[in-house]
Amino acid sequence: MKARKVKGLDPEGPLADNVARIVAVRLDELLGFMPRAADPKEVEALHDLRIAAKRLRYLLELFAPSFGPYAAKAAKKARKLQDLVGEIHDADVTLPRVEALVAELREHDAARVQEGAGDATDLDPEVTAEAPHRTAFRGLETLDVHLRARRALLFERFLESWKDLERQGFRARLEYALTERPDAITEDGKTITPPSHDGNRAPSSEDLRSDAPA
Repeated sequence: MKARKVKGLDPEGPLADNVARIVAVRLDELLGFMPRAADPKEVEALHDLRIAAKRLRYLLELFAPSFGPYAAKAAKKARKLQDLVGEIHDADVTLPRVEALVAELREHDAARVQEGAGDATDLDPEVTAEAPHRTAFRGLETLDVHLRARRALLFERFLESWKDLERQGFRARLEYALTERPDAITEDGKTITPPSHDGNRAPSSEDLRSDAPA
């Protein structure tokens, strides 16, 4: 998935303000894949959502100290989301490989069974019973069932996790954290709070309780 371009960056402006713009775009990218990714058949949308979560996570992990306390919490939540969807993606990648291997073995065995029939006008079931990979199919089918069941369970966890993010106000709280600027210590020892990018005083860390429920 190609990252969306970020407009309005100011090379001469404060780093935090520029990063805040980038984070806002990456956050919008992540949220934009829902509700399409809530459909278990939309594998590509879910994969793109994982990539969006990864991009947001890396940004927040690098620059969370430049913003309010919820930015660091949001980084952890983005990482958990990325990891969970990554496990679903692993199943999505592995399942077709298992299916392809089963098909390959099936074609191979069919050819060998046909050879075993010799000049017979029909196929003796006993010849089929001696197919080279007859014992491998059960294991592969069992693996297929395991992957499908685990994928379904993980997908349910993903949907519940996403609902939790919505209930917790993930977007609003992160957007608010982006307007905060940690207190800075000047050379004379005084503590100041830099203005936010919109020109207004950004709330200090005391204005937004860092111990609020996640």
